[in-house]
Amino acid sequence: MADVINLFYPYVSQSAKEAARKQLETRWIGQGPKVDEFEKDFEKQISGDHKAIAVNSGTSSLHLAYILAGIKDGDEVIGPCFTCSASYAGLLYQRAKVVFADINKDNLNINPNHVEELLRQRGERVKAIVVVHYAGLPADMDRLNTIAKYWNIPIIEDAAQAIGAKYKGKNIGQISPFTCFSFQAIKSLTTCDGGMLTIQDPMLEEKAKRLRWFGIDRKAKFEDRWKKDIFEVGYKYQMTDVSAVMGIEGLKTIDNIISHSKDLFRTYVERLKGVPGIKVMGAKTLNDKNVSPTYWICTVDVDKRDDLKNKLAEYNIESDPCHYRCDRYAVYGGRVYNCPNMDYMEDRYLLLPMHQLLKVEDINKICDVIEGGW
Repeated sequence: MADVINLFYPYVSQSAKEAARKQLETRWIGQGPKVDEFEKDFEKQISGDHKAIAVNSGTSSLHLAYILAGIKDGDEVIGPCFTCSASYAGLLYQRAKVVFADINKDNLNINPNHVEELLRQRGERVKAIVVVHYAGLPADMDRLNTIAKYWNIPIIEDAAQAIGAKYKGKNIGQISPFTCFSFQAIKSLTTCDGGMLTIQDPMLEEKAKRLRWFGIDRKAKFEDRWKKDIFEVGYKYQMTDVSAVMGIEGLKTIDNIISHSKDLFRTYVERLKGVPGIKVMGAKTLNDKNVSPTYWICTVDVDKRDDLKNKLAEYNIESDPCHYRCDRYAVYGGRVYNCPNMDYMEDRYLLLPMHQLLKVEDINKICDVIEGGW
């Protein structure tokens, strides 16, 4: 039986593995000085003057962003219908409601026209816009920022798939009031699990750091022992130094990882161009000087999706839709009927294998199977 070509596979550099092993021999395996170092490195390389707050998951970073943005019980937040369900878990914690916006057919990112329409309908009930950069393809931030500015509400970027991406020369993480990153197992930069929140307003840094550690001011704790009060609900969201050292090493290789992903993505685009019944989503970004995606995954728009999925499986090639429209989950309020692009794409999108252990030859093999029809 031929080896399976996996859809995803975690990549941890040798230096990150060695750093984690070395850290495990030290006093600091929980949150310690390496977390501070990782945050500083992240600011230097990714977020610039936006403060970086390291946490234990991308989901935790989103929850902190919702709190810092002032999202409360009964508030509404607009976000794309299509994303990982974890994008909105923090809204449930805040007893807020997600209002689903439609997506674009060509990249599955949030549709600004529908965002604008929803704001006209719902007005001041909406307190923020969530923008997901699906597959590491930057959303239309100019248009979305114009809308957010007009309505005087913040944008919260879910950049779980977009570390290292750029929009018009700016890093994702330097643009909006809040940007949330994930370092989960199969992300471009992994700390096994972890996340980072970047915040534009430096006055929120101390509060963010209290919230991630039970509401405790750690500096005050060490200076005055336990004399300082806890006056707000906090969480166990802190990152460990073991994860942090993996993140420090991961930052050193992120450019190479993105470059390799781009090579694989380009091969998909070139090989599948002109093949009937299939097109690579986001293909035009390869020649778009305004954006620099991460190409974390390769998604295709395909006729007879299940037939292609079954054909690939016959050749031991994994594929899957992976994410699903979030209004399919009862916890988010149930199915909506004002997202026609999502309705059209629901049974058409499919993820093809994309990870650091794949080579261009593997992508060519996959495309050979696809060219044979399904």
